[in-house]
Amino acid sequence: MSLTNSQKTKIATLLEEKIEDKLRRYARETSSMPFLTRLIQDSEKVAAYSFIHSIATTLGMSIYEDVSKIIAEETADECFTKYDVGGVISREQKSIIDEIVRKLRNGESKVNHTQEIKLVLSASAKDGKAQKEGRIVDFYMKRNGEEHYFEIKTVKPNIDVFTKSKTKLLEWVARRRSPVKVFLAFPYNPYHPQPYERFTEQGVLERGEEFLIGKEYWDFLGGKNSFEQLLDLFDEVGKKFKEKIRQKIQQVAKEKMAD
Repeated sequence: MSLTNSQKTKIATLLEEKIEDKLRRYARETSSMPFLTRLIQDSEKVAAYSFIHSIATTLGMSIYEDVSKIIAEETADECFTKYDVGGVISREQKSIIDEIVRKLRNGESKVNHTQEIKLVLSASAKDGKAQKEGRIVDFYMKRNGEEHYFEIKTVKPNIDVFTKSKTKLLEWVARRRSPVKVFLAFPYNPYHPQPYERFTEQGVLERGEEFLIGKEYWDFLGGKNSFEQLLDLFDEVGKKFKEKIRQKIQQVAKEKMAD
């Protein structure tokens, strides 16, 4: 399976609207960076850095989630961004989840997603209580009757982020009281073409079972070659807006970085 023309059009339109909005509304909060501009000796490069960072933030906040929905909805029974998983968590469930994460982080046990799910589901849900933290899922889809919950994160999280994400994934299972599919997903591998090794240092998440990176994630949602086709779409839109972005950077450099 590959991306349909309809999906490609929707994704391209989404990207174009986001960039157009950024070009129209972007304004540096910090108008003066005296040390950096003097050190770099190129106000346009400093302005470019600021603008690119702003675009990267926009990507991290919403685009990956929206693109996930466009790709998945072709074959999913239902899919949503910012999905409220609901449910409650009992003291016993939290205790077991905390123990699983503690042992993994301290190297007392090796990650085994299947076994961990069984442990969580074996805990009593009696007297469970609602908790606001951790109930919102970045992206959710139901496909072939099976529920999938995704947390989409920055590609270089520290150990605390990994630990919190692991806890959240297991809590989603506890909330649903069933062996739903839960994942931490990274939109790309920052170490390509080398394998992503950061997770092996932590030993907290099991690759492929609850941790998907780049091509693994996008192809999981849309089928074979979805990742490559998605990159081509980003490339096409980037070429279309190349000159507008260059002009915007020059404008910012002239108006905001003169000092």
